[in-house]
Amino acid sequence: MPLTTEQRRRNEASIRAAMDRLLLGQLPARGGCDLKTLAREAGVARTGFYARTDPQGNQRPGPYQHLAEEFQRRLADLREAGTVSDPRELQITRLKDENAKLRERVQERDARITELTEFKERAMSQLAAQHEEILRLRQRADSPNNVRTLPTARKSRITGPYG
Repeated sequence: MPLTTEQRRRNEASIRAAMDRLLLGQLPARGGCDLKTLAREAGVARTGFYARTDPQGNQRPGPYQHLAEEFQRRLADLREAGTVSDPRELQITRLKDENAKLRERVQERDARITELTEFKERAMSQLAAQHEEILRLRQRADSPNNVRTLPTARKSRITGPYG
């Protein structure tokens, strides 16, 4: 049964009111800034936003297709202006930026860990070499062939005011 002029006028007013609310960011729970939510909020069938094909294959516009196009245009204008009406889109953008920053931090930390691991390996290698040198020097110092007697100092015959 076709819509009466009064029903169509009321539906269009309802769609425009719902469109304004959605574009202002007043989104219902489990709804987005899209045609599906627009139809649900206005209380109209979503199919009214799309063109229809009759049995002969001819397309005719849906009764609210012009409003769907207006909604899409206004939404695109808001996005282009940097004003996003869907808070979830803002959250997605914010989370993507945060994710990129966190990935960068992880890469920096991984590079630092690699650098510190290499430093630790070099330091351990140097300490092991020094330890081996200390052991070698101790062994050599403990050897009886390594001791020499130093000549004793002669008493100086210099006489002076102190001696």
